[in-house]
Amino acid sequence: MKLVIAEKPSVGREIAALLGAHEKKEGYFYGNGYSVTWAFGHLISLAMTEEYGMSGFTRERLPILPDPFILTVKKIRKSQLYVVDQGAVKQLKIIDRLMKQCESIIVATDAGREGELIFRYIYDYLNGNKPFERLWISSLTEKAIRKGFENVRPGRDFDSLYQAGLGRSRADWLVGINASQALSIAAGSGIYSLGRVQTPTLALICKRYLENRNFAIQPYWQIQIEHRKEYIDFTCVSQQQWKDKKSADDVLKSIQRKGIATVISAETKSISEQSPLLFDLTGLQKECNKKFNFSAEETLNIAQSLYEKRFITYPRTGSCYIPEDVWPEIPHLIRFMREKESLVQAVAKIVLGQLAKHVVNPLKVTDHHGLLITDKIPSALSVKESTVYDVIALRLLEAVSPPCQKEIIHILTEVNHYEFSCNGVIIREAGWRNIQGGFGEENEDPIQELPSLITGDELKIKVAGVLEKKTRPPVLFTEAGLLSAMENCGKGIQIEEERKVLQALGIGTPATRAAIIETLFKRDYMIRKNKSLVPTEKGLKVYDLIKDKKIADASMTAQWELALQHIENGESDVATFQKGIEEYVSVITRELLACSIAHEQNPELLCPRCKKHSLLLREKVVRCANESCGWWQFRMICGKQLKVKDIKDLIDHKKTSLIKGMKSKMGKKFDAFIVMNDQGETSFMFEK
Repeated sequence: MKLVIAEKPSVGREIAALLGAHEKKEGYFYGNGYSVTWAFGHLISLAMTEEYGMSGFTRERLPILPDPFILTVKKIRKSQLYVVDQGAVKQLKIIDRLMKQCESIIVATDAGREGELIFRYIYDYLNGNKPFERLWISSLTEKAIRKGFENVRPGRDFDSLYQAGLGRSRADWLVGINASQALSIAAGSGIYSLGRVQTPTLALICKRYLENRNFAIQPYWQIQIEHRKEYIDFTCVSQQQWKDKKSADDVLKSIQRKGIATVISAETKSISEQSPLLFDLTGLQKECNKKFNFSAEETLNIAQSLYEKRFITYPRTGSCYIPEDVWPEIPHLIRFMREKESLVQAVAKIVLGQLAKHVVNPLKVTDHHGLLITDKIPSALSVKESTVYDVIALRLLEAVSPPCQKEIIHILTEVNHYEFSCNGVIIREAGWRNIQGGFGEENEDPIQELPSLITGDELKIKVAGVLEKKTRPPVLFTEAGLLSAMENCGKGIQIEEERKVLQALGIGTPATRAAIIETLFKRDYMIRKNKSLVPTEKGLKVYDLIKDKKIADASMTAQWELALQHIENGESDVATFQKGIEEYVSVITRELLACSIAHEQNPELLCPRCKKHSLLLREKVVRCANESCGWWQFRMICGKQLKVKDIKDLIDHKKTSLIKGMKSKMGKKFDAFIVMNDQGETSFMFEK
């Protein structure tokens, strides 16, 4: 009997049906010489410090450098404690029994670094000794799975992939445990969380927020003149900017007296705008955030659902290209799109005999090729699933369309030695832009239609006026912007040689960036304000402490990502990588232990219920120091954090000041006072 181990039950069911393993047992399928079982993601993980006999945080034992690392069964949080997940224990027993009964194993966890690690941790924890092979597929269609089973490879061919996953797992443990404990010890109270990728990402957000907040907005003035020629109205704006309105007004008067502008330059450039590449996961997340305000995690979850339903290929890809052998399938996939009503018009614009092939590049295909739809006709999709499916399908149509051929026109005019400019565009062949009909340019000023102009032409000034403008601060990050910054942080490295190596490499991977962003929300380090990401007071406090430390250095994290790629490619080994991480951890631990966090002086407040014991003000809750009293109050109410002053007002005066911008369960904003009765129970009071 062969044992197939999938990553999730849904994938296990698909594989079992294809292999003819139709007999359902508890936790697996059986039949036709196969048993097919599954994990629930990470059943096994690296043990926490308690399992090394270390409870609490102690300055003297940092840094903690386990040798060897201990593997343990997945734990889940219950109340304030982490306990062993009994569902994981039960499934592990099933896998253990099947591993002992089988002759060999086929690894069918997700084909990537984390999928490989999920299996190897289970195999090592259960002391596996059976030979294993690897199923490597990029979609869950019947055709892809059959082809994968025909070409299973020896499991040891993927040892370097496992080593990279192991290195990433241990590095995250070493940095996360030591840095978090060191900062919490330095703080003296409260628990702070730091991480190898999490903290540089927080630094990106806080740095941008502070640049935005501290930006000194300056007014300035420009002059705009309007012309009309060949029945076309168009405007030109002065190249010069004036810092005071009076100077601009004086120049305006001289221009109005002149009344004529002379064309001193008329340039036309022919541009061939290449069609975009296929989406990788990060590209898909950025697009869905920009167009539909989906979070990175939401987009990933929707894409994963589409993958498990066999409608798209493997979503956690880092490549935008396809290999040569996938190219013949593209015309068939385009024909399948005709079955979906929302895609019919776009497909009609494609000429199958003239498909552009620039997405084919085997050298740039990593573990998996760029995102594609499959040949399974989509049905029973939710609204959001249908939306993401269409985004992927439309990008495929754009990617195989010809370039957009256009002419960019730049006109320069002069009045009284002051220069004015305007831009225009003429679309000669729409090419890929015809698929969704978007011809606009992402410029500050709109591109307008222009008449035919040559150097020396004189243009009568119809209207002239002064425009008041303001300098703009750096915009706050959206999730799309943050994903781009994480993806491209290597480009900001100062040392040229390092920049060349790392410029195409960011922090995190396409598969992990969404989880990193969500972690920052869970840690209360940032919040969403409309589409923008805004750090909390806690996030800014942590940033202020770590901004000059190694742990906040995005380029350092990008270098670790590069080292993990070298391990994955078999060009380096995990032991060397881990040694470097341990040295790095020793440095950041010393840096963090030497810090101190300024604490807000909390007022002495008596419990409103027992009237005897003082209150403990914690980050998320206020509670009575006497546990038997049991009084407590959450500080986060309808999306608003109660400040210390609010809590003092509530205890002393039974009423807070008006709290604005709270949000109901239905998402509706409201303003209210929070009031307290004699029993210490709180409720809302409204102005009207």
